[in-house]
Parts: sequence; structure tokens; C-alpha cells
Amino acid sequence: MQITDYQGLSRVIIDPGESYVTKKDEIISTLLGSCVAACLYDPVNRVIGMNHFLLAQQPAAHNAALLASEGGRYGIHAMELTINQMLKLGAERIHLKAKAFGGGDVLSLGKQFRGGQSIGSINCEFIKTFLKTERIPLVAAGLGGEIGRNIFFLASDFSVYVKRIEQMEQQLVIKQEKRFLEKTTRPSPPPSDQAVFW
Repeated sequence: MQITDYQGLSRVIIDPGESYVTKKDEIISTLLGSCVAACLYDPVNRVIGMNHFLLAQQPAAHNAALLASEGGRYGIHAMELTINQMLKLGAERIHLKAKAFGGGDVLSLGKQFRGGQSIGSINCEFIKTFLKTERIPLVAAGLGGEIGRNIFFLASDFSVYVKRIEQMEQQLVIKQEKRFLEKTTRPSPPPSDQAVFW
């Protein structure tokens, strides 16, 4: 997470696996490829939150690396963390609304999952289903396609500005997502009591 200044306001930039919640007049932003960011807000109590996740859920393979400390990288955990943080700041679940962005198929990344679906399309399906199940209205969305996006969520009026990313930024997003995908699907090392030393 980085904090910069933008026209006198704090701009909080979140990375994959991170979320940020505030009651202040701030801007939350992130760079998305296959990832999805949910922008949640309570317009009555004026609390906003954004998360950024790459995978809808942790890989189910028995040898998949367990990243318990990085639960925010998975959609289900990211949504629960963000909502709970917002409730702690005074938001009320009944007032929550959502805007969701990302899920672009920027490199046909991860089509080995779920019958050839890309990670981006799985993430899009997940966020829509989660919000419907939780009865949180999805009031705006920019999901899917083949583009990367840079998004800016403003606390002042709950608007989200979306900018298509340039080729150079897209390559950065692709590298970042590949690195994380490899990390999450790499076999776990054996427990220390079973370790073999040569």
C-alpha cells in the first residue's frame, strides 16, 4: 500500500491482496488486469472500502500452497475483510452498495482452471454472485473484456473513475499476476518434522 498526494487529497494505492477502508475524504486506487476490485460504500454513514483480489477462492488442489496470512488475495476473504472493516468504522450492512471493476482477460491467464475459463471471467462471476447472495446492490460495473484498468474511488461522492491502462502498465500487471499465480499454485514444502536434509 502506498499513500501519495493528489490535488490536496490523500490517494491510497492498494495492491493485490490488500484492502483499505476510510471515513476520510480520500481517493483509493488500484491497477487491475485479471484481478477484481470491489468498491463498497455506505452513503448514509459515509464509509467507503476497496479490495483487490486475483483469485475468487483458494485453489482446492491438495498440494496448493496455503496462504492463510494472505487471505485478502482471495475474493471470499477479501469481501469479508472489507465489509467487517467498514462495519467497525460505523457502516451498516443495510446501506451498503457496490461498484466492481476488473476481471479482464489480459493474457488468457489461468485458463487451466474450471473448464477453460480465464481467471478474469471466474472473478467476474464470483463478485456478481457474492453481491447478489449478500443482497448488496451492484450499482455500477466495468467487468471482463480484454483490457486492464486503473481505477480511482472517491470518498467525496462515491464515484469511480476508470482509465484503460497503457501497454507498459499492462505488462507490469501481467508480470505481477503471473508471479502471484505461480506462488499460489506451487506445491507446499513438507512440514518441518518431515523435512529431508541432504
